[in-house]
Amino acid sequence: MNKKGFTLIELLVVIAIIGLLSTLAVVALSSAREKARDSKRLSDVKQVQTALELYYTDTNAYPVESAITLGATAYACLGTSGFGTVNCTSPYMGKVPSDPLSSQSYSYTGTSSTYTITATLEGTVNGLSETVSATPAGIFD
Repeated sequence: MNKKGFTLIELLVVIAIIGLLSTLAVVALSSAREKARDSKRLSDVKQVQTALELYYTDTNAYPVESAITLGATAYACLGTSGFGTVNCTSPYMGKVPSDPLSSQSYSYTGTSSTYTITATLEGTVNGLSETVSATPAGIFD
């Protein structure tokens, strides 16, 4: 007698293996997305730091603000008069980045001699975790 085809048990085993592999792939992808958002946050903060240093070089002061949300409509660019709405005159940063997740944001507090940019990470990147702060001295947690 010549059998052609698969038994029900064989099919169920294959389906279970495929289900397990797809679950592992989804978990790995979720972790990769989290790391990508955290890397973007650190990159955004570094870009804002660079723009602030250029601003400081020209004006000999940092923009004076108390606890603003970077990337919000009122603080969407960095020009010669500090943070402002879109279309700043002589921009140091034409579009200030906002956090990749709409539920989070970057905050900026500055005096003429120093500033602090704060961002919240979802995981750990390069030894930095949780809330990171950037100042003229660098980025730390």
